[in-house]
Amino acid sequence: MTYIPGISQSYTAADQAAAPKEKGKTLGQNDFLTLLVAQMQNQDPLNPTDATEWTSQLAQYSQLEQSMNLNTTMDQLVEGQKSSERLSALSLIGKQAVVEGSTFQLDDGSVEIGYRVDGEASDIQLHIEDGNGRRVSTLFPSDLSAGNHYLTWQGLDQSGAHLPAGEYTIVAEAQSSIEGGTVGVSPLVRTDVTGVDLGESGALLLTDVGEVALSDIYGVYDKKQGPTEPAEGSSPPPPVNGTNVVEEISAAMDGAGII
Repeated sequence: MTYIPGISQSYTAADQAAAPKEKGKTLGQNDFLTLLVAQMQNQDPLNPTDATEWTSQLAQYSQLEQSMNLNTTMDQLVEGQKSSERLSALSLIGKQAVVEGSTFQLDDGSVEIGYRVDGEASDIQLHIEDGNGRRVSTLFPSDLSAGNHYLTWQGLDQSGAHLPAGEYTIVAEAQSSIEGGTVGVSPLVRTDVTGVDLGESGALLLTDVGEVALSDIYGVYDKKQGPTEPAEGSSPPPPVNGTNVVEEISAAMDGAGII
């Protein structure tokens, strides 16, 4: 009789070379069980396999089965997460998203803008430039703490005159509250979500400022619904932002009756 010394050594080099390539280089669950049964049927009766060896191989089989079941469960969770992300992304079409960006549109005389501060600042200035790069206004936010903050620009120039509708740009500057230190500041703008790209790498929102991932969204609003009170320098509670942005955005929109 032919003796198979162990499952891990069951395939010879010739067997592996003759095996179809589509089966891969690793043993599947059925292969493992087939080899185990074959070993039992073909063991040398004068020199049977030690019981400890059987126990070890059965333990290997159990571990393999658990590992494969875990992989299947993880694959299902990943697919479920992707489906949830796609549904969340599709529900945002026609809404406005808050993202990092410098360009925004002034339409009806006022617009909500924001800024993200990486640390404590002693001074922050938001310079507004028109389409020609000319500085038309400068805002001095009152909230200098780390985080996301929002305010409403009334669309006025330095002299208090109303500016025409059009495209404008935010240039943000900040000084650290620590002497000799630096602090980062990034402008936040609201942009229309016009579509969704459901690619292999995940859902991307198509907006006026380009493609944006769900994880890069700081808030979602209905058009004309603002996150702030119409007062210069005001800072409301920060919008949705966190490690699991899909769940937080969905919860926020559901609570507000947006979806």
